[in-house]
Amino acid sequence: MGRKGRNAAESPRDTYEISSGRAELLRDTDRDGGWVLCVDGVPQSYVHLTDPTHLDFEYMRLLGDIVDSLGLEGEALDAVHIGGAGCTLPRYIAATRPGSRQVVLEPDAGLVRLVRERLPVKNVPGLRIRVVDGLAGIAALPDAADDLAVLDAFADAKVPAELVTAEFTADVARVLRPGGVYLMNIADGFRLMFARRVAATVGEVFPHALLMGDPGVLRGRRFGNLVLAGSRRPLPVAALGRLAAGGLARARLVEGADLTAFVAGGAPIRAAEGVDVPAPPPQLFGRG
Repeated sequence: MGRKGRNAAESPRDTYEISSGRAELLRDTDRDGGWVLCVDGVPQSYVHLTDPTHLDFEYMRLLGDIVDSLGLEGEALDAVHIGGAGCTLPRYIAATRPGSRQVVLEPDAGLVRLVRERLPVKNVPGLRIRVVDGLAGIAALPDAADDLAVLDAFADAKVPAELVTAEFTADVARVLRPGGVYLMNIADGFRLMFARRVAATVGEVFPHALLMGDPGVLRGRRFGNLVLAGSRRPLPVAALGRLAAGGLARARLVEGADLTAFVAGGAPIRAAEGVDVPAPPPQLFGRG
């Protein structure tokens, strides 16, 4: 879930029925080859068909920065993506890390069909899409299969509650190799209680974690995206801190004692209890 491109809202809209609702493709009138994919009025992906290294949404740029900082530059990765939409990050990884093998787990068959037809992925080397939900898709993967797992899944503009539990996070950790990294895109706003609980959940499973996001969102002043990373091995905090301070996406990095303080009062999320996942305010995407 992200913000629309500057002129996407004014561009011609192509509307499609998908399994979970209604999808729209909006052409970026400022950048030839750019498209915004919306589901039920909420921007889900920005895809640039001729330049997959162009990441338009701020949270996606943060995810790209983290991926860039892992291992050796250009080194191929084995990755699993929980949630597909336009496959923006898989396209980026395929372009910047040739030889990577990636699988996208996307439960909406209609959305997958739309992406294959209008935002083609057949020319993205090493990429497969499976029509399956995140729980079943991760459960089917073998132990220590991947270097990277990415959660970027939304239903009804909210992160599915079953994908932020300690049990699911532990299953993701199972499929990661010892140095593997788990990345999550979540959204929260006032008081950030959901983000605190998700961070507590990640911190319970992974000994090393960090949080990145727009300073205003991290202060609870507005609703927006936050990126979490967890790993069994130390994360490249120094490099990411420099990128956050001077990158195109204005961001703040929280880790160590600051992350412990951020999490204070937030309990890990258990599958049996459920959790109140926040939805964006209607006016955020012009739906109000």
